Amino acid sequence: MLTDIEIAQGANMLPISEIAAKIGVSSDYLEPYGKYKAKFTEDLFEKVKGRPDGKLILVTAINPTPAGEGKTTISVGLGQAMHQIGKNAILALREPSLGPVFGIKGGAAGGGYSQVVPMEDINLHFTGDMHALTAANNLLCALIDNHLQQGNELGIDPRRILFKRCMDMNDRALRNVVVGLGGKTDGIPREDGFQITVASEVMAILCLASDLEDLKRRLGNILVAYRYDNSPVYARDLQANGAMTVLLKDALKPNLVQTLENTPVIMHGGPFANIAHGCNSLRATKLALKLADYTITEAGFGSDLGAEKFFDIKCRFGGLTPNCVVLVATIRALKYNGGVARADLGAENLDALKKGSVNLQKHIENMHRFGVPVVVALNRFATDTDAEIQYIHDFCAEMGVSYAFADVFAKGGAGGTALAQVVCDTIAAHENGSSDFSPLYDEKLPIKEKLACIAKNIYGADDVIYTAQAEKDIKEIETLGADKLPICVAKTQYSLSDNPELLGRPEHFSITVRNLKLSAGAGFIVALTGNIMTMPGLPKSPAALRIDIDKDGTITGLF
Repeated sequence: MLTDIEIAQGANMLPISEIAAKIGVSSDYLEPYGKYKAKFTEDLFEKVKGRPDGKLILVTAINPTPAGEGKTTISVGLGQAMHQIGKNAILALREPSLGPVFGIKGGAAGGGYSQVVPMEDINLHFTGDMHALTAANNLLCALIDNHLQQGNELGIDPRRILFKRCMDMNDRALRNVVVGLGGKTDGIPREDGFQITVASEVMAILCLASDLEDLKRRLGNILVAYRYDNSPVYARDLQANGAMTVLLKDALKPNLVQTLENTPVIMHGGPFANIAHGCNSLRATKLALKLADYTITEAGFGSDLGAEKFFDIKCRFGGLTPNCVVLVATIRALKYNGGVARADLGAENLDALKKGSVNLQKHIENMHRFGVPVVVALNRFATDTDAEIQYIHDFCAEMGVSYAFADVFAKGGAGGTALAQVVCDTIAAHENGSSDFSPLYDEKLPIKEKLACIAKNIYGADDVIYTAQAEKDIKEIETLGADKLPICVAKTQYSLSDNPELLGRPEHFSITVRNLKLSAGAGFIVALTGNIMTMPGLPKSPAALRIDIDKDGTITGLF
């Protein structure tokens, strides 16, 4: 059996200009990065501005096992299948982070015969967007420390600097550091820390900015510190946002690539959903809606994280109306939620499947809360038995939701045509493609009411507990007049609760908010729960140990 990278290396890719032609874009609107990658020029946005939008399909999932359940693979396979049934479709996906690539979970290009290519480029440096984001973030940090060194005219309190450095790699040793050591010319000593690039506010800003001017404005609104008199200091006070925007001017342009079956893919931005808002850029999604009849996008991890933030943050800011939700589930993940150890998921276990199916039930209910029709996509694995498949068939029928099994990992688009048809039929059945979509809460509600709404309605919690630090953070945000913003919850992806050990559909639990952070530039408030961290660590046996390259430049071990 071929590995993902071996399949990708044998792909029959078309020149990127031919991929663009499929969606009616001439090479005049492309900035090529080699033969198979390109960025769209700014002129294209103006050209398509007056066109009607196509239908928007969100792919999300139940709570996964630690290895993930193939949500991106289903997304890519669905895009390929749409073309196989004669539909004009485009994919709008996130860019991978190097953290998971060299860690445990893998990249973000799909798998098997449902991949985005060139896979090696995409999972490594791609078009340099991640590096540009890292540089812009760390430029602001350098300007903060330089301001302290050069006399601190703004009166910044070094103990209350909020903005952290970042790098696009898992490195737990950098979570808490001390900078400025060495002597008088080496800076002012202070405590600092790193977060992974995809969790940075700069990433969120790039993904929510509408254009270059809006990007510059949002960067200027980043809350970086407090003065000794407790007044706030923003990036614009340091005159940092102009230079940061210069570093990001090309990163703001969405990237065009293709699937193994030459389906067009716009890939842009990559915030994690467990510690950030988990969606690709708003610009990429809006552009895709102008270029095709169907846009397929995804939101990270389970629907309690990525989809909730897609609806309550991205759709709210972008004025988007999703037409259908595809909820990805696997029999093995349902058994995992039913208490089966990861090593035993390949064995038939109907009792665990029944016990874990309450997780799928809750995610279906959650998506219906937003007024969007749901289609369950069962990602098929070779270990699925006939009895387990029959149980899922009966379960979905009882829930009254449409569903389809998909075998896109092994068969590509051909393995997803049934799913594609069900999705199209579901969209057509709802008032000619419209939906009753609305966000979960009014963003003008008090912070605690918004958090309670998310925790009780989406997670199923009884209440929300706040630490003393969280209470202090709320008061500071309210003092700044910034409390009328959406909430971005940082929470474990493995459970509906903030405890990764509580699987299935936990009951009678509380969510503990340990602190809150204002992302004024992005336009939301981050609430950190449980033990979630914004700088992940590498596992005991990281994927990096298995990645290699030979004398001819052929990469091995990259999935």
